[in-house]
Amino acid sequence: MKTKFILFLFISSIIFTSCQPTKSVDESSTTAETVSDPLPSWNEGANKQSILDFVTATTTQGSPDFVAPADRIATFDNDGNLWSEQPYYFQLQFSLDRIKDMSPDHPEWSKDPLLAAAIAGDVEKVFSFGEHGLLKLVMVTHSGMTEDEFNTEVLDWINSARHPKTNLLYKEMVYQPMLEVLDYLRTNGFKTFIVSGGGIDFMRPWSQEVYGIPSEQVIGSSIKSKFEMVDGKGTLIKLPELDFIDDKDGKPVGIHQYIGKRPIAAFGNSDGDLQMLQYSAGTEGKSLQVYVHHTDAEREWAYDRGSPIGGFDKGWDFAVENGWTIVDMKNDWKKIYPKN
Repeated sequence: MKTKFILFLFISSIIFTSCQPTKSVDESSTTAETVSDPLPSWNEGANKQSILDFVTATTTQGSPDFVAPADRIATFDNDGNLWSEQPYYFQLQFSLDRIKDMSPDHPEWSKDPLLAAAIAGDVEKVFSFGEHGLLKLVMVTHSGMTEDEFNTEVLDWINSARHPKTNLLYKEMVYQPMLEVLDYLRTNGFKTFIVSGGGIDFMRPWSQEVYGIPSEQVIGSSIKSKFEMVDGKGTLIKLPELDFIDDKDGKPVGIHQYIGKRPIAAFGNSDGDLQMLQYSAGTEGKSLQVYVHHTDAEREWAYDRGSPIGGFDKGWDFAVENGWTIVDMKNDWKKIYPKN
């Protein structure tokens, strides 16, 4: 079912320390602990150690596994890997909110069963229209505007919309342990990329603020655009036409097209990320493949095989068979979100 949802989805900290003339004992010990442990939100164990060992091996001069900085590429799925994705992808909520905001100017939508369901927030009924319906919803809410207008809509939403379960802003539902991994890798000369089935234009406006990943290092699904002169200014207009789906076997294709190098580390959480991790595993030399397994029903959600969102079935089997790292959220992470 994730494949169906993905058609819809064409649609984050460097801790610095300063030398002070006087420091309390507590401040000094905290700083030392932070420096000595780059992943403080991770419990000690094999999964945390696999990340530490990989970075040490690939960045230490003289190591047989040393990788030149230019080739230290790490790719990360977004939904379910860097932030939550339940009860459905956050970009879907963005689309539903957009439909409601736009509906007063389109009374004719009340006669369209799909759009009427979307306006009413009836997600189950929206899903019942299948791929065609989801595609139509995307085109209605994501096209017919300039890139600047769409960026403004996305930023207004990401800075104000709250999740119904946690009451956190959606951008606050990012995983603190994964933010630490991103920082740790970058501190050690890695370039970090988002490679997501979600919309490239939806993620780019806030990826730098939330993840520390610049917009040019975001790869995602897209709809087509065309160039036009608007009020004397050259701009791009988003079109209601599919361009690229960055999911499953589309992820290695997107990596090749946008990055031009095979990642030596890849992080995901679902079957939709399997091909990206397999592509990373195919590199010559040492590589790292990490799956995030959602096992914490109390602090987040618990799901894997058979889940319509973030299904983890074939990916689980392949990861176990090939000795990849499978992170157990409940047991490996001391905390989930930065604010919890």
